[in-house]
Amino acid sequence: MQTQALLVDDHPLFREGLALLLAHQFPFWQLLQAGSLEQAAARLAEAPGIALVVLDLSLPDSDGLATLTRLRAQAPGPRYVVLSASDAAEFVVGAIEAGAAGFVPKTSQTGAMLAAMRTVLDGGVVLPAAFGADAATPPRTPTEALGISPRQSAVLRLLIEGKSNKAISRDLGIAESTVKTHLEVIYRKLDATSRTQAVVAAARLGLRLDARPESA
Repeated sequence: MQTQALLVDDHPLFREGLALLLAHQFPFWQLLQAGSLEQAAARLAEAPGIALVVLDLSLPDSDGLATLTRLRAQAPGPRYVVLSASDAAEFVVGAIEAGAAGFVPKTSQTGAMLAAMRTVLDGGVVLPAAFGADAATPPRTPTEALGISPRQSAVLRLLIEGKSNKAISRDLGIAESTVKTHLEVIYRKLDATSRTQAVVAAARLGLRLDARPESA
């Protein structure tokens, strides 16, 4: 099945260069492009099957994390990879908390960018090397290896997508108290005490998360 991806960047040369690179590496992808938040929103509305959004947060009609928040409010389904000229820790953490599954500095080597796309589409998380996560390393550890059940893996996946406990409860058809219980186990397994720490740990470990929830 053909994967649809959307590249959002207001610099045509950079965007088109990345599109050519991705088309060469992933010939079966259908690549769409946008140079503004308005254009990106239109592409997402026209193509609901988009699985990956590669997003520069600085656009002519939107700037900063609000760009990611606005697009995810419209289209929460795709996985989002942020491309940014800044890899300041607070900016990366903000993107994680807004639901990004990947954060790749624009200064990254080509190989690291391509690996990041593969990792995110394979259910992994990509963060800058400063967080102890190598963007060039593909997901390598199934959650079961850490004693995380398929249901807990589904909870973690939705957590990484920026879903609240209430939204996870609704998506998986389980009680919100059950979600909290699963999160307690996940945090303990990942040696984390918060959502952000859990996402960072998942990236460091190269966790491979299920693409869709398993039944309880």
